[in-house]
Formats: sequence, C-alpha cells, structure tokens
Amino acid sequence: MRVEFFYVWERSIRETHLFLSNEEIEEIKNFVPIALKSVPHLIIENDTKGTPIAFMGIDDEKLEMLFIDPRERGKGLGRKLLERGITKYGVKEVVVNEQNPQAKGFYEHMGFKVYERSEINEQGNPYPILFMKL
Repeated sequence: MRVEFFYVWERSIRETHLFLSNEEIEEIKNFVPIALKSVPHLIIENDTKGTPIAFMGIDDEKLEMLFIDPRERGKGLGRKLLERGITKYGVKEVVVNEQNPQAKGFYEHMGFKVYERSEINEQGNPYPILFMKL
C-alpha cells in the first residue's frame, strides 16, 4: 500500500476526529491497511502530480470510508467522490461518528438521514455512531 494513503488518512483523522487521543489514532493506524484491502471498491482521487489527496471505500451499497486531505477540503472533492459512489456504485448507506459533526452535516447535506444510533462504534469503543441512509 502506498504511504500517501496513510498521510491522507492521518491528516484527515487528526482534523475531523478531535475526540480521539494521539494513542488511539496510532492504534487505529495499524488497521488502516486491513481496512483498505477489505473494501471491494477503493476509489482514489489524485492531484496533478499523481499523489493521492482523497479516497473512499465502498462495500455493497455502503460507504465504508471517505477521507480527504484537509488541505483539499472545501473544494467539492467530497461531493464529487460521494456522487460517484452513489451513481456508479449505488451507495445508499454510511456510518458516521456522532462526535464528527462536520461529517454528519456533510452527509445530511448530501441527502442522508439518521435512522439509527449506537452508543458504541463498530469496534466496541465508547464513541457513538450514527447510521445514515439516503
């Protein structure tokens, strides 16, 4: 796996997941290669030099991940990727950390609605998550 993915992932996480400690981020980092390999569809957006600046992973009709380099946020890249996921891959669902209000707001703006909430995340940690559908 290209090291640039780690940079995009880590910069994005540190910018948007302020509820995570440095130790937790370092621990989660160990699972990033596994997560990337496990998604059937990994869509990458590169800059003009061919360096990854964003990526998303899709499994079935679920957006499993969407990470954008913070320097590239606010330029329509998230919308572009998500729209591609919806039209080309049939994305209809996403799970988002409740403590990441920017992501929740983005998905709501894109038409997703919360249909369920859990007090713990998918790894069993005490971070509430929201299940959203189009």
